[in-house]
Amino acid sequence: MDINIEKAVKEIESKGFLDLDLDPSMNLFEAIEDLKKEKNAVLLAHYYQEPDIQDVADFIGDSLGLAQQAAKTNADVIVFAGVHFMAETAKILNPSKKVLLPDLKAGCSLADSAPAGLFKAYKYRYPDHLVVSYINCSAEIKALSDIICTSSNAVSIIDSIPKDQAIIFAPDKNLGAFLNKQTGRNMRLWDGACMVHEIFSLEKITKLKIRNPKAKLIAHPECEDVILKIADFVGSTTQLLKFAVTDNCNEFIVATETGILHQMQKDAPFKTFIPAPPNNSCACNDCPHMKLNTLEKLYLCMKYELPEINMVEDLRLAALKPMNRMMDISRAAGLIG
Repeated sequence: MDINIEKAVKEIESKGFLDLDLDPSMNLFEAIEDLKKEKNAVLLAHYYQEPDIQDVADFIGDSLGLAQQAAKTNADVIVFAGVHFMAETAKILNPSKKVLLPDLKAGCSLADSAPAGLFKAYKYRYPDHLVVSYINCSAEIKALSDIICTSSNAVSIIDSIPKDQAIIFAPDKNLGAFLNKQTGRNMRLWDGACMVHEIFSLEKITKLKIRNPKAKLIAHPECEDVILKIADFVGSTTQLLKFAVTDNCNEFIVATETGILHQMQKDAPFKTFIPAPPNNSCACNDCPHMKLNTLEKLYLCMKYELPEINMVEDLRLAALKPMNRMMDISRAAGLIG
């Protein structure tokens, strides 16, 4: 092994990725396509990834869509351009396949807000409660859950549970509160949140709406209630994309991570999409974890098949059970094929 590669491999744990220099003249798009064919690899990318990664991906989607693709792929290698819990989910569904993540430090503030030890203790305080966890959580939290949900299928998941069954919902308190309103439930909510969706500024958005009176505000249910109350439409990432493309309005203020604007603009090039402003000095709201993945890291990850996601089998099986329940309920509701 080349001494530089050997050094880079040893540093993966501390750096999170293969830190190697690349020829700046290399056409990374072509090189990645060649590696896909050579390794029988599939590239799954979340809507929040940078545009170049979305454009080179085989499948782009939200958590539910990508979980579905991961479950049915025939590829030998799954390359997940997203964050850590997403790659973990792919491994849970595909134990015999190699699952790669360009940067191991691409974590998730929402997943991090629910440490497994603390959540386990919380769960034991309510032994009569069923645990429904949002897919944006660690494998350990999935293993402590009865059913997993995504923002696309959450209402169907909750509605499938008998009305008299008490529920703990984790880890997103904002999505949980939104679901309580949608379903008429009174679920116990774990106090977790997504840093991206928590810092949208009501004042700045209100001013933006005044300056753009024809624009509709569309928001992800991970946003705080004050934002959801003034939104014209609330939905998952995929639902926001579909609404923006099919609605007869031509201007939208989009309250979610800005990566989705790339697909919105591609699918509706004559419409205007404005990122909702956060309560800081930035004009838009990027997820720093999602944006850790780059085209260069993606190429190196595929070339050397590192970093790889591995999981203890007992944990994988425990996490798989509530994932399968989600898939079964979603299928019965007609949300997936």
